[in-house]
Amino acid sequence: METVKVETRNLEAISYSIKSNIRQYAMLIALIVIMAFFQIATGGTLLVPMNVTNLVLQNSYVLILAIGMTLCILTGGNIDLSVGSVCAFIAAIMGHLTINLKMDVTSALLISLLLGAIIGIWQGYWIAYVRIPPFIATLAGMLLFRGLTITMLKGLTLSPFPESFQQISSGFLPDFFSGFGWDLNLTPIVVSIIFSVILVLVQIKKRATRIKNDLETPPLPLFVVQLLLVIAAINVFAYWLAAYKGIPIILIILGVLIFGYHFFTTKTVPGRYIYAMGGNEKAARLSGIDTNKVLFFVYFNMAILSAVAGLAFASRTNSAFPGLGTNFELDAIAACFIGGASASGGIGTVVGTIIGALVMGVLNNGMSIMGIGSDWQMTIKGFVLLMAVAFDIISKNKAK
Repeated sequence: METVKVETRNLEAISYSIKSNIRQYAMLIALIVIMAFFQIATGGTLLVPMNVTNLVLQNSYVLILAIGMTLCILTGGNIDLSVGSVCAFIAAIMGHLTINLKMDVTSALLISLLLGAIIGIWQGYWIAYVRIPPFIATLAGMLLFRGLTITMLKGLTLSPFPESFQQISSGFLPDFFSGFGWDLNLTPIVVSIIFSVILVLVQIKKRATRIKNDLETPPLPLFVVQLLLVIAAINVFAYWLAAYKGIPIILIILGVLIFGYHFFTTKTVPGRYIYAMGGNEKAARLSGIDTNKVLFFVYFNMAILSAVAGLAFASRTNSAFPGLGTNFELDAIAACFIGGASASGGIGTVVGTIIGALVMGVLNNGMSIMGIGSDWQMTIKGFVLLMAVAFDIISKNKAK
């Protein structure tokens, strides 16, 4: 009888775990299915180590923008339409400083990021304290900064950037274990092993704490399976990197951003304020949360990440041009909603957004390898976005 009760509790815990993360699980399964489909359809080209690395390099700007856009959406389904234009403007500034004025790259980077912060202050003020709707304020920003970019560049393209700047999106860490005579770049392998050990220890400690505090905890078999799958994914990815050129510098930047923002949104008080505001702004205000300050921070942060994404993209393409950043905001918004963010705000995670961005990236890359035209690519991506949001709404209606 006791065994039956334990098994019942385990099944309930598994059911709760799946239901509470249904969007992320669904999108993760969708990502695996999409990767498997394109791996077969492209004759094995999709997961060739060189192409896996290119996937990271090509989609780095979307991942950076999507992290910031997640915070915007969490505050109540708000979006920032100006991110593409801000990317273009910052790239133009960087090009002007390093190419035209011959300024050193470090100083130019600091000035560009500072300018991104000033743009954030500008937009955050109108949205948070004047209370202009974010859609209108950022639409104005989209037009304003696109116009300034075209004016600065005079319709021309600035290129090439200094080689040290290009290394941001095309450089790789050196192989610190090259003397062992292996054909693989061993640095990613060593890093993945160390990371896997740390992850196991952290997750075991986290599980023990939840059990001690009598919190809802997945049964041990499910916990072990989840952990093994994550570790396997990390080490397979590390092998792909090791089989090509190693760890890209932009991947380190992405890793720091993903970990930092995941920690901020899940483990800090200001991060929880963002969720509270998205759940019910009036209730959050009555509970003592300064919602104006939260809203200001979110759009200030978005502008800085837009500056980072603009610099990453300019480094990748080795140019700054008037059309840079076109539709970037749409890619970032789509990644958030596909990754589980709710159109009404208050629901979504950084990890889910990364999964959504990878879905978009694999779709783009796989269809390009297959020779599918940009018209059909846009059609398919639009359909995927529609289905993701429909899934969110239908799930909520069933839960009521």
